[in-house]
Amino acid sequence: MIQLITPPSYGELSDTLVEMHRLRHRVFKLRMAWEVETSSDMEIDEFDALHPDYLIQVDESGQVHGSVRLLPTLGPTMLRDTFPALLEGRPAPSTPLVWESSRFATDVPNDAPKGAYGIALATYELFAGMVEFGLSRQLTDILTVTDVRMERILRRSGWPLRRICNPSTIGNTLAVAGYLDISRDTLASLRKAGGLSAPVLWTPVISAAA
Repeated sequence: MIQLITPPSYGELSDTLVEMHRLRHRVFKLRMAWEVETSSDMEIDEFDALHPDYLIQVDESGQVHGSVRLLPTLGPTMLRDTFPALLEGRPAPSTPLVWESSRFATDVPNDAPKGAYGIALATYELFAGMVEFGLSRQLTDILTVTDVRMERILRRSGWPLRRICNPSTIGNTLAVAGYLDISRDTLASLRKAGGLSAPVLWTPVISAAA
């Protein structure tokens, strides 16, 4: 299931948040070799100080297997403030109808259960959680900066990125920015592909058929 941690409940780092930051360190610093800010064995940056919402994937024992960070585009975003070159001169999105996702990460074994198209069920679960979150806040889209590898996964899963720009090399990553649709049809499609029979967020609960 996906745990939603909202700004009022952030406070001091809970065990779940500590493990989330450790997961991000393993994924982005060690596995992908990104140039990211670290503190000991945790990856933390300035956007974590803006009281974002987090979707954190946990198992029955409380172990963290995935996470994604969400921020409204009315304030600072990674696209506007860190990767403005990807806008190619366009204004950064700034609307209550669009939030930005960042630091999407999963850490599951290679033999973890798969859904359609060979994509890990953990990935489908996080995707569905993002759409459930978006529907609960009446969003039309989620904005994201990602790499072309993840763009291909999104396309295969049935949640294609609508590009804002052409891909551009940033560090050792071929990055691209774009929009992800938030709709009940998208949620139903992701649930079907991932074999998800019920909402994945502990709160709020959103029904694809409602």
